[in-house]
Amino acid sequence: MDTVNPLLVSGLKMAGNGSEMSKNPTLICVPIMADSIDKMVADMVKAKASTADLVEIRLDSLKNFNPFQDLKVLIKECPLPTLFTYRPVWEGGMYDGDEKERLNVLQLAMELGADYIDVELKVAHEFIKSINGKKPEKIKVIVSSHNYQNTPSVEDLGNLVAKIQSTGADIVKIATTAVDITDVARIFQITVHSQVPIIGLVMGERGLISRILCAKFGGYLTFGTLEPGVISAPGQPTINDLLNLYNFRLLGPDTKVYGIIGKPVGHSKSPILYNEAFKSAGFNGVFVHLLVDDLAKFLRTYSSTDFAGFSCTIPHKEAAVKCCDEVDPIAKSIGAVNCIVRNQSDGKLFGYNTDYIGAISAIEDGLRARYNISSITGSPLAGKLFVVIGAGGAGKALAYGAKQKGARVVIANRTYERARELAYVVGGEALSLDDLTHFHPEDGMILANTTSIGMQPKIDETPIPKNALKFYSLVFDAVYTPKITRLLREAEENGAVIVSGLEMFIGQAYEQYERFTGLPAPKEQFRRTMSKELASKCLKKDTVEAKSSSSSSYESLVGACSIDGESLDMGYYQTCIALL
Repeated sequence: MDTVNPLLVSGLKMAGNGSEMSKNPTLICVPIMADSIDKMVADMVKAKASTADLVEIRLDSLKNFNPFQDLKVLIKECPLPTLFTYRPVWEGGMYDGDEKERLNVLQLAMELGADYIDVELKVAHEFIKSINGKKPEKIKVIVSSHNYQNTPSVEDLGNLVAKIQSTGADIVKIATTAVDITDVARIFQITVHSQVPIIGLVMGERGLISRILCAKFGGYLTFGTLEPGVISAPGQPTINDLLNLYNFRLLGPDTKVYGIIGKPVGHSKSPILYNEAFKSAGFNGVFVHLLVDDLAKFLRTYSSTDFAGFSCTIPHKEAAVKCCDEVDPIAKSIGAVNCIVRNQSDGKLFGYNTDYIGAISAIEDGLRARYNISSITGSPLAGKLFVVIGAGGAGKALAYGAKQKGARVVIANRTYERARELAYVVGGEALSLDDLTHFHPEDGMILANTTSIGMQPKIDETPIPKNALKFYSLVFDAVYTPKITRLLREAEENGAVIVSGLEMFIGQAYEQYERFTGLPAPKEQFRRTMSKELASKCLKKDTVEAKSSSSSSYESLVGACSIDGESLDMGYYQTCIALL
């Protein structure tokens, strides 16, 4: 069984500037995957504008190719250093012609002034031998190996690096595939120990952190695409995300790593929220998406204190209780942890639950506004019938929080046994989800959905029929992508106050940020960040209608993207429209 050194992901510090934030030497390369020379040249200009360091020109993507003429144009017109790749089908590329001709093209690119060329390990010995004595001093030869099945053991990766070095490579490139996110740790270990320039990347969504944290562990370069989905390998982020979401240029050996652990997790807005706040505060940290299958295995593998804290979401909140060395009494009572902090002195994991704080506060605020209740008269939840859909981590948090506020709690779940178990713990009543449709012992009830029903991409789903919503005075939905779910839309049509999961998200994030950083939460910045993010999505979706509409469209679009009625101003809206 392959063993990963617990120090691998930060214990071995590279030369850095202490805790100061500073630029790293890792380059950002934009892959150019166009089918014509004109499109390639246009994309090179875009890459330059995006502040990329170099471009990878994928010659195998061209439909028509005249080597001598086209290479001269590409090299002359490119405003950035050039890396030429002519990837064959047998290594995951699109070229399936004569092998000798392919290698001759790479040699020609070298002779015409390319800055880098990429050649596959399988043919590297032969190729490098053929250019002996002809290679210009400025050019660097990258010898690459791609594994589209898995990530080998540390021992096998070490042997692979040595094999690539033996070809005479200037730069070693290894791209593997993540079956599990812990696979990436082995690439980090190889990268941090490498004595030669190395590109170590792990393909697929579970390998995303390899493309971001290579800047921390000393990778030579990473790839960032011009547009989402236009990729040269699975899992590549956009250059915009690298620079503006993950603050790639600010990462270094001493950067602390935080992340959102979940499955699925790509929809989470947490990295947007935290990374912008980190940057504004001058805090040396990065917050990433972590697609985790096995929480205990993940925490064992990334045991360094440099992996300093995690937000935990579906389906790992309950498992997190068992994985922590110590658990806050409230989280223990709830039976779910959504915030894990690693002690920087001894590496122990501390678990907390901040879900109930954000959700219950938002629900109370909604009721106070509806009934004009003063905040000094106690909780408006006292005595209310509070129906929770879901018996998982978030369900437990809201049930516990509502009970603490004096509400009478009912748990509805697809599996009745789980509903009964939670109801017993909080002293409430249990229902099956099917029975909830006909459950209306009184009017003015509170409904809180804590399941993922209605989350993107399944936005047409809802946990309860519309006609059953008329008995509720307030409906809360933990789902916040989209912000207004079908459940909330239909509840509002029935006259209920609605509270978006975004309120729970922002509320619980305040406390997590403070636990992660030791700094006061930038509450106004959090709200501005999420307002802009949601407004941007609304505007992109409705660009055509918005461009041709009056201010009423502005009101509907921006109103839908507001938080507590704090929508963006007309000037911001018009700026967004102009940029789209």
